[in-house]
Parts: sequence; C-alpha cells; structure tokens
Amino acid sequence: MTKDFQHKNYWALILGGSSGLGLATAKKLAKHGMNICIIHRNSRTQEAEINSNFDTIKAEGVQFKSFNVDAFKQEKRTQIISELKVILGSEGKIRTLVHSVAKGNLKPMLDDQKPTLKTDDFNLTINAMAISLFDWAKAVFEDELFAEDSRIISFTSEGNTKAWKNYAAVSAAKVTLEAITRNIALEFAPYGIRANCIQAGVTDTASLRMIPGSDKIKEHSLFRNPFNRLTLPEDVANAVYLLSKDEASWINGTIIKVDGGESLS
Repeated sequence: MTKDFQHKNYWALILGGSSGLGLATAKKLAKHGMNICIIHRNSRTQEAEINSNFDTIKAEGVQFKSFNVDAFKQEKRTQIISELKVILGSEGKIRTLVHSVAKGNLKPMLDDQKPTLKTDDFNLTINAMAISLFDWAKAVFEDELFAEDSRIISFTSEGNTKAWKNYAAVSAAKVTLEAITRNIALEFAPYGIRANCIQAGVTDTASLRMIPGSDKIKEHSLFRNPFNRLTLPEDVANAVYLLSKDEASWINGTIIKVDGGESLS
C-alpha cells in the first residue's frame, strides 16, 4: 500500500470521529500515513469499544491524539487548539479537517402524542451540525495550523433537498452546512484551503438508527440503489482520502455524491 501522507507531518483533525463516518475516515487516513486527532463526546460505558478502535488507528504507526470533550464550547475549542499547537510543533500541520458531527433533534413539527420541534431545537441542531464547522475552521486558520494545501470536508445528506418526517431540524442544518462550506471554499481559497461536502447515501450508522422509521429508510434505499446495497462508512472514508490527495487540489466548493447512484431515482 502506498502511504501518500507518510513523513509529511500531516494531521487530520476529525470532529466526531469515535464512530460511523468519522471513525472510518480516521482509520483510512491513518493507513495512508496521516496523523490523527479525534474530537468526540462519549460516555464511560462506550469507553472500551472506542479505545479498541483507537488502538487500531495507533497500530498504523501514526501519531494519535483524542479529546473527549464538548467540541461546541468555545473554551474547550481554545484549549484543544492550544494543546494541538504543542503536539504538532513547528513542523506538523493540519492537512484535512473533517466535520462528522451528528448532534441534533429528530422531532416532528406537529404531533398529538410526541414532543414537537421548537425554535431552540433548530438552534441547537444548526449550531452543532453546521455553524461549528465555521467555528473550527476559523480557529484552526487563525492559529496557523492549516497546511499550505489543506482540505475541509463535511458530510451532508439527501435531506438537503428532500423533506423527511422528523428530519426538519437536521435538514435545515445540512443546508446551512453546505452554504457555509461554499463560502469557506470562496473566502479561504487564497490561503490554500479547499472545502467540499460529501453527500453520502443512506448508511447504517448509530446516527441513522436514531431516526424514527430508519428501517423503512434502509429498505427503500436498498430498492433505489443500483448496486442493491447501502452505502458503507468505508465508501465515504475512501472519498475523504481521495479528496485529501494532492491530485484533488482543484476540487473546491462542491457537493460530491458518494451513494453508488442511489439518488438517481
């Protein structure tokens, strides 16, 4: 295997990297020699499984650091950036910033039995799943931790254009995420920073299983997909790897579908 990033002092900073798309991405980039920093928020009951996955990353022979903190608090972000400056030293730089945050409200707008969406639910979801991308990108930029040629990659979904019950707040967050990504692509480009969104197909992750009716979503996606399977976290991680390579430097400000053609029908 060619280790594209070995001996280049490149790091991937992954927001939400303890499971799902973020974890698969961390494992993929580590295999190709990129050092990994994961920011996540998990309980102690999940610690054993998470540490086992982190050990797999370390076994690739890369540098590794994780922070189990609330990534949405400014003081925590400032603290992490300060620690990263020490860890990276004068040579290390962040090549790839991955936003894989799944924190939001999955409530209906109207329901006689269940709690319904309020303005605060929208605010929390949009702040966590969209605005936090800008907060982190700007913080890393201001502390001069980005590489000269760096990539910012976030994950959106087909809910960006389609209405799904219980998905209104997340859908609004995804649209906001895409808008922020486009403007990062425009305004950060003079500094060597590219930004893109990956629109993954339906993927059987813990985040998907939280959506009411997720079994029906998976069933429908299997029917729609030309390859008759769901998207895997590894499919998305492969795309992040490709976007992180030198050859992807002219891809900027776009939404890339990684769904095997699922969204065609």
